[in-house]
Amino acid sequence: MFERFTKDARAVVEGAVSHSGRVGAETVEEEHMLLSLLDREGSRGSFALTSLGESGFREFLERDLAEARRRGGLSRADADALSGLGIDLSEIVSRIEEAHGEGALESGGRGGNGRRARRRPFGQGAKDVLVRALRIAAARRDRHIGDEHLLLAITLRGGVAAEVLADHGVTYESVTRVLYGGAGAAGEGGVAEAG
Repeated sequence: MFERFTKDARAVVEGAVSHSGRVGAETVEEEHMLLSLLDREGSRGSFALTSLGESGFREFLERDLAEARRRGGLSRADADALSGLGIDLSEIVSRIEEAHGEGALESGGRGGNGRRARRRPFGQGAKDVLVRALRIAAARRDRHIGDEHLLLAITLRGGVAAEVLADHGVTYESVTRVLYGGAGAAGEGGVAEAG
């Protein structure tokens, strides 16, 4: 599959691995891909993000992603589901942080643990993004997988990264509109249902 990736898409994947390493995460996740997409300039994916993002967009996204990490990676939808069961996630996070320090629920380590750097595997979320990007490109009859396909896949996957983007008006529909014009959602139904 990677042989079909454009230079920009490969740079996003490599950047995601770097972001994962900087925060000491055990795996590369879609959040790291999103942060890597934000690093890009002059690509189709970065064009879509720039077109849709407001002033301070990157800072807002980083803040919202950090807040989700603080909740142990749970989305607001997860928190709402727990709330429906009478579980106050904010209270649990506060109590855990009182006992174990701020950020105790964040996934990944905080710095080195004496082990050598190793190849970080892709988590299920990141794998899903890669597969969806392939499906989106195929549905659009694109010959290559670009960073725009990765962005579209992140918006479709659900979870924290998609939720954070949607909070700022970046959805599958809005990205498709920017990249392909008003009727650019060809293949959307089949892609959204797949995976």
